[in-house]
Amino acid sequence: MPGTRVNLPNAITVARILVCPVIFVLALSPGVSARYWAFVLFVVAALSDLWDGYLARKHGLITDMGKLLDPIADKLLLVSTFIPFYLIGQRPDDLSRVPFWGTFPLWVLLVILGREALVTAFRSYAARRGVVISAGKSGKYKAFIQNLFIGGLLLWYPLLRSSLDGGWSGSFWVGWRAFHQVWIGVMLTAAVILTIYSMLDYFWSYRSVVRDAH
Repeated sequence: MPGTRVNLPNAITVARILVCPVIFVLALSPGVSARYWAFVLFVVAALSDLWDGYLARKHGLITDMGKLLDPIADKLLLVSTFIPFYLIGQRPDDLSRVPFWGTFPLWVLLVILGREALVTAFRSYAARRGVVISAGKSGKYKAFIQNLFIGGLLLWYPLLRSSLDGGWSGSFWVGWRAFHQVWIGVMLTAAVILTIYSMLDYFWSYRSVVRDAH
């Protein structure tokens, strides 16, 4: 039976968990090639999240293990990218700055990871009272925008170094650089807003869980 054996969606989720520390190390590496690989692995991991969910629904392979592992994988992917972003931002060179934001702010890191911790705690609290809180639309939008930002910044760091080492000066690079900078700045702003909004949306939508407990 699908629920009693390790299936393909669960195997994909486990692989996503295992690749998270690799992304963490590669993202912090000073080597350009390593940083490009961090971007590639992140894209693969982010797409695998869509793939394993699709396979599980299509083939009836949704299991309790998958329900447990999938959110863990999502949170580890955030940790394996946002913490390196913050640590990179502490380096004393202009190549480590986030376009339009400068040094990666500590408060942004706390908002992003703090939201995940609070919502996870709230879900556990609700589950103990028999209420299952599934992922809502605001949470899915939040995750999508966060991934667009993460991918953009992971690619930005090695591209910027490659442009300096290679002396890129053509019109294509100038245009792409301007676009890429705006992309990162806008996506991070949107990610922060949606992170806060989705958290408040969860708490408001399931406020009865707390009210009924008293």
